[in-house]
Amino acid sequence: RIKNMGQKGATFWFTGLSASGKSTIAVAVEQVLLSRGHHVYRLDGDNIRTGLNKNLGFSAEDRTENIRRIGEVSRLFAEAGVLSIASFISPYTEDRDAVRALHAENNVPFFECYIDVSLEVAEERDPKGLYKKARAGEIKGFTGIDDPYEEPTTPELHIKTHVDDLETCVAKVVEFIDAQNLFG
Repeated sequence: RIKNMGQKGATFWFTGLSASGKSTIAVAVEQVLLSRGHHVYRLDGDNIRTGLNKNLGFSAEDRTENIRRIGEVSRLFAEAGVLSIASFISPYTEDRDAVRALHAENNVPFFECYIDVSLEVAEERDPKGLYKKARAGEIKGFTGIDDPYEEPTTPELHIKTHVDDLETCVAKVVEFIDAQNLFG
C-alpha cells in the first residue's frame, strides 16, 4: 500500500473544546493535502454522528463509545494508507489514550494535536450558540461548562488558536505532518 499510494497512513487526532477551531483547521489541512495529491480523509461530527454513531448521546459512556468507534475507523483508514484527520472534542484523557494504544498495538502512527483555546474565547466564538445554551441550563453535560475537558499533557502538536490566525495554524499543522516522513 505504501508503494502503491506513495504515502504511509497515519492518524492525526485533533482534540479541543467546542469552538476551538478543530474543524476549521481540519478542513483547511485536508484541502492542502488533497491539493498535493495525498490521500486524506477527515472524520468529524458531521460525518460520524449522523451515521455510524447516530445511536449515541452525550453521556460519559456514550462519549467513550463514540471515541472508541472513531478510533477504530481512523486506524482502519490509516492501515489502508490514508491520512486520517479525526476532529473531535474527545474530552477524556483515558479515551484518547485508548485510541493511542489501539494504534500502537497495530503499529499505526498516531499523533495527538491539541487545538487549544481558552474557554473565554471559545464562548465568545460560540458559532452554534451551544455555550449560551449550556450556561442557561438548556444543555446538560456540556464540555467545559458542567462536564470536564481534560487537556492533553503531552500532545505531539499544540496549536493555540487564540494566539495564531487560521493561516498560521494550518501552516504549523501541515509542517508537522510533512516532518513525519509519511510521503514517498
